[in-house]
Amino acid sequence: MAWLILILVLLAAALGVLGVVLKAAAVIVLTILLTVAVLAAIAWYSIRARFRRWERGTQGTSRVWIGGRTPTTGPAHLPSHDDRY
Repeated sequence: MAWLILILVLLAAALGVLGVVLKAAAVIVLTILLTVAVLAAIAWYSIRARFRRWERGTQGTSRVWIGGRTPTTGPAHLPSHDDRY
């Protein structure tokens, strides 16, 4: 494979079109790199959005907190008046 590329480069240099060949190769390589980078960014944001959606969906379930409290018990849910007296 390396020999084929070397022969093609030498042939392009002999014909005087080496600059055009190198520019075309650079365009192809940069296009591939940019495509990979864009696809990686799309995949990253998609996975992150799915994880956040899943995380939000599991927040409504009942969990036991430290001390045996659940999110629905504790000082935030005291009665509004005192009937002891």
